[in-house]
Amino acid sequence: MQSKYNGCGPRRKKIPAGGARGTSESEQDSRRPRRFGSSNSFRIRSGPLGLDKTEPGAYHLGGMDHVLGRRPTGWGDPPVVAPTIDAVREAKERLKGVVNRTPLVPFGPPGSRILLKSEVGQPTGSFKIRGVYNWAARLSPDEVGHGFSTFSAGNTALALAHAARAFGTTCRSILPDYAPENKVAALRERGVEILLVPFEQLVEYIFDTGWRDEPYAFLHPWTDPAMIAGHATIGLEIIEDLPDVETVFVPVGGGALACGVGCAIKKFNAGTRIVGVQTESYPSLAQSFRHGRPVWVEPKPTICDGVAVPFTTDQLYPLLRETVDGVSVVSEAQVRAAVRVLAMESRVVSEGAGALALAAAMDTPLDERGLSVCLVSGGNILRQQLDEILGDKPA
Repeated sequence: MQSKYNGCGPRRKKIPAGGARGTSESEQDSRRPRRFGSSNSFRIRSGPLGLDKTEPGAYHLGGMDHVLGRRPTGWGDPPVVAPTIDAVREAKERLKGVVNRTPLVPFGPPGSRILLKSEVGQPTGSFKIRGVYNWAARLSPDEVGHGFSTFSAGNTALALAHAARAFGTTCRSILPDYAPENKVAALRERGVEILLVPFEQLVEYIFDTGWRDEPYAFLHPWTDPAMIAGHATIGLEIIEDLPDVETVFVPVGGGALACGVGCAIKKFNAGTRIVGVQTESYPSLAQSFRHGRPVWVEPKPTICDGVAVPFTTDQLYPLLRETVDGVSVVSEAQVRAAVRVLAMESRVVSEGAGALALAAAMDTPLDERGLSVCLVSGGNILRQQLDEILGDKPA
């Protein structure tokens, strides 16, 4: 079958749909990450899509002109619809005893009117467990028996591994080959079959809907309704604890988190502003809103690997347009400052993507944002990167 990507050159080997799902040496040693076109070490793949590290933990996709030239934004499925409040409440019940109900914690001096909702203390270090576990809990025993699969920058894969262990099944995750080594190592320790692939191959897998041929129970991290409903429990908690919240800042990568949180909050307080936050290195939603349609952006170096998605999809754009009132774009320097202040003043260890919301709130005048909640989405940061940001880089 001819590739949909004109100008991409020869079609690469497809990501295999099957493969080992066990953890023993005799079953292809699925604890070991599998790369295409390189060895099984953690060395970053060389070549046109090699990693450009301009500072510790800053990732840049190079050699993407042939992919950006085509710029697919969808795969033919209808737009995602908002979860009902009943679906969100059902997700909340499923998650009892699985996730922590995170509190709203004041940040800064009393006059700042900023509260943090930190998800770094969840079982896998990020909010992702909410959506992933809600999805897994709705599967039939037969579907669970096929094992779980997803694509991820790391945090969704970690949550899926946690759910797989809880449901007694196996797990596979497809990651871009520049994924942070701490997340890859954590997945390996959990016995996950890891496929590390060049970004162009991952893009082809997404937009050619390679997951439809999977023998696994496949979780689409951006568009699955149960995933979004699980994420929406964050919004439900915020509005229960702070009904008069005026602005909620939410990091945006693929967009499922902003959709879920925003939909839940607006069911109860339509006047609350939902502000999506992106780094200047990956302002895909900001540019999509500017152009009035899903678009791609040229990636730049970032420490926010968890939201490094250079496009907005046709499937989520309508719901994002309906739910998100605006997008705040912050600099990499502002993200680093937010990581630092979270650690030093609030004792919250956040990864780059997790600090985006606070970076935006600190950059927004109080009279524009009012009483605000910042979602600290995750804390899976490389120790070397954190030390460097804190100015305590080991000698």
